[in-house]
Amino acid sequence: MSFKQYVTSRTFFLQLLAAFAILFVLGYLFMHWLTFTTDHGNEITVPDLRKLTVEKAEEKLDELDLDYVVLDSVDFVADYPKHSVVTQDPVPGAKVKEDRKIYLKINSSGFTQVRMPDLVEKTYRQAVPTLKALGLEEGKITYKPYLGKDMVLEMRFNGKKLKAGEKVWKSSKIDLVLGDGKVVFEEAEDTTATKTETPENGGE
Repeated sequence: MSFKQYVTSRTFFLQLLAAFAILFVLGYLFMHWLTFTTDHGNEITVPDLRKLTVEKAEEKLDELDLDYVVLDSVDFVADYPKHSVVTQDPVPGAKVKEDRKIYLKINSSGFTQVRMPDLVEKTYRQAVPTLKALGLEEGKITYKPYLGKDMVLEMRFNGKKLKAGEKVWKSSKIDLVLGDGKVVFEEAEDTTATKTETPENGGE
């Protein structure tokens, strides 16, 4: 039988059909094995662990066959309980595989302290952003006679005058005493009187 007769024969078509069937079965078995080994279709939804203690978060993750790693603590966040989860990665609602590690950051036990910046003789517009950058808040604003309008004259916390470099708790409200841009003429008169009297005293 010639090659042309063979490829057009019934035997060739039956063998070709059998080869396609074998390839199809092998492909199906491979995809089934791949699905089984990668656990495809059995993804786990990451729960929301925020505001939970590490112990509670661990219990919740154990139920879902997930693991966790505590990365570190973050500066105290007032809206979250102490030692509770503040952030997590992956985020809540993400789809992950079994035994996936969830990375946690925990709220610290309390406020951290910062050193007061030197705001004296700076303008109000300069002082407020500086306070906020350090995690401090603007408190009560009062004025006193001083030629420089809105110039910071004093920094206070709970009525106590602060100096640059002193430590205060983050999120503290810092009161500022500003100049009102006015000159006290009485003081100017007293100063003039003093200067006038000095030569006379010196003459005696």
